[in-house]
Amino acid sequence: MPALTLREVLALDPVRASEPELLAGEAALDRPVRWVHSSEVYEGANFLDGGELLLTNGFGLTDTDAEIRRRYVRELAARGASGLAVEIGRSLPTMPPEVTDEARRLGLPLLALHRVVPFVRITEAANRAIVARGLSGRSVVRPWGDDHTAALLADLADRAALNQPEVEARSALAGFHPGPGARLIGVSVHGAREVTAVDRAVRLLGGASVLRAAFPGDVLALLALPGSVSGDPIRAVQEAFRTAADPGLTVAVGHAVDAGSGWLRWSDTLRAARTTLELALTVPAAEPAAPEGPLVTSARALALERELTRGGVDANRDRLSRLVQHALGPLLSWEAAHPSDLVRTLEVHLRHGCSPTRTAALLHIGRQSLYQRLERIESLLGLEIDDPDLLGELLAAVCAHRVVRGMGAAQVRGLRTVA
Repeated sequence: MPALTLREVLALDPVRASEPELLAGEAALDRPVRWVHSSEVYEGANFLDGGELLLTNGFGLTDTDAEIRRRYVRELAARGASGLAVEIGRSLPTMPPEVTDEARRLGLPLLALHRVVPFVRITEAANRAIVARGLSGRSVVRPWGDDHTAALLADLADRAALNQPEVEARSALAGFHPGPGARLIGVSVHGAREVTAVDRAVRLLGGASVLRAAFPGDVLALLALPGSVSGDPIRAVQEAFRTAADPGLTVAVGHAVDAGSGWLRWSDTLRAARTTLELALTVPAAEPAAPEGPLVTSARALALERELTRGGVDANRDRLSRLVQHALGPLLSWEAAHPSDLVRTLEVHLRHGCSPTRTAALLHIGRQSLYQRLERIESLLGLEIDDPDLLGELLAAVCAHRVVRGMGAAQVRGLRTVA
């Protein structure tokens, strides 16, 4: 299906409401419009890539001389703009004759908008129509067919070539309207073939809106929590999925980002959720899992694992192995000759602030047994594990040890770690 033309854009209700008058470029009305932008400055041509219809209130044309106005029109034409629409009546009482003359000379469509209509209404309607036409006319066959929501989530997660107006228009087409101050959180669910668990979690969260779609192997979702919701949004989403998800499912929650922070941040939280899910499936858990229910984790819970594998598994394997050997060599040699659980004990202890009570409870051992393990660890390593100068290195090393072990198991199972 061909792209939306300038003639079709002029037929949209918000554009018609502005009472447009075509002053030049009638022969070019069937040229395609790639996007609709608005700008109040005459340097707006510098930001165009070609194929855009530019809307302006004319303010940038009021206090300039005739040659600057002509140059402005020439620059628009040189940039391949599909047309220029100028609001008449507020900043600019009438269309400057040199603008009309230059547009006619270059064949650039020039529109005088005689009635004030907020540009946001025009751009939203036009860009939605452009996106809808583009989606329906794609020649590339994707696994999710005509599911526009799935296509948008996949493009965001893959960080495809997008821009903010396109993402907003495609979100609106999918019925996703994050309100002011909303917090967006990406979620990836493994083991589910449908979006039921996501829908149940959204209902539990109350007032949240969502983009969600099922893909081969997992479900991907982008949740929008209203800004009025108090407390930690990540915790809230995790608790909702612990209740809503079926046993056996693995749920990974991304970062919380501001809805107004731009599409790259939307992409970040989805990518973080997807990377976290892969790590949760690949790397052994640091702590004993709950006996029942789903495994629900988050990007921040696996932040160290994600950083250690950033850039890919193969690129980090040797570095991580060296880190492990340097910090834990004597401990690993002992464990190779004496069946024990010292490395895991050390990691759980470090992750919980070196609290003997919490560590013993998580490992299901008595405090005396824990003290014996800790003494053995300190003796083998020749250091005090609660030394603040050592905490960072030791925690990175025990985590790297678990990641390296997970890499080997992943190769056997055919899994991969996404960086």
